[in-house]
Amino acid sequence: MDTQHLRLILNGKSADRIDVRAAVDAVRSMGHKVSVRVTYEADDTARLVREALHDHESDRIDTLVSGGGDGTLQEIVDAALHEIPSGEKPPFAFAVLPLGTANDFASHIQLDPADIPSCLRFAARAQPKPTDLGDVNGRIFVNMATGGFGAQVTAQTDPNLKRILGGAAYLFTGLQHFSELVACEGRIESEGFAWEGAFLALAIGNGRRAGGGINLCPRAKLDDGFLDLTILPFPSSGRAIDLLATLLDSGVDGVNNGLIQTKARNISIETREPVQFNLDGEPMNGQSWRIGIRHHQIQFRR
Repeated sequence: MDTQHLRLILNGKSADRIDVRAAVDAVRSMGHKVSVRVTYEADDTARLVREALHDHESDRIDTLVSGGGDGTLQEIVDAALHEIPSGEKPPFAFAVLPLGTANDFASHIQLDPADIPSCLRFAARAQPKPTDLGDVNGRIFVNMATGGFGAQVTAQTDPNLKRILGGAAYLFTGLQHFSELVACEGRIESEGFAWEGAFLALAIGNGRRAGGGINLCPRAKLDDGFLDLTILPFPSSGRAIDLLATLLDSGVDGVNNGLIQTKARNISIETREPVQFNLDGEPMNGQSWRIGIRHHQIQFRR
């Protein structure tokens, strides 16, 4: 096996974790180089990505490893794409060390967040594969964009509650905000598809799961050149909280009927009132959305 240089950008919240130190030691013992950079303040991620691109010119970096959750991965990939000329691809592959509370993207590529040393060894051994990204109004997502009330629930759920209750934490938060449970009115269009009405939640997946393992786009693939769209219409029966509970507990498999699903390369969404979207957990608000696929934009070790 060729010697690899892994640059690990580590979320400062995880800097003291014993398993992270063990992971770095394990990969170095395999003969690979691991250089570690730790974030401390809000702008550190972009600065450390710029540093990695600069360092790569004199000391080749094979893989830029995101040490954190889905939001950290999104931030690192987004920063790298903003630092290179439009149309070009980053000079190194990406990988993830799953240290977040949800780790939905890592679960999709079958990494085990309970075994961090194995995850970093995988980053050193796995072959880089062409991987798509989603784009929402010029901002990328690696795993999934979610919108509607379901997005508000996932954004507002306390990370400590997620650690204790798992997926039930989202239902608990949803029940707390029951009075806010209103329909989002909008029109959604893509190639050969149009839908208009009130929705409770929607998901646009490059990956399959969001919100701590909720299966929202079960047929999504990371390299097929399509995004998977799932729309959960607002129920006419008035039992919206029951439907939301089912979705958060069992994913789309638990919703027996009424779901709308399609694959698309480009999606436009216009809503009557401002709605919240989460891009890998990072919130955006607006009424007009242009969503597209960046086919094989990066190489990812998966």
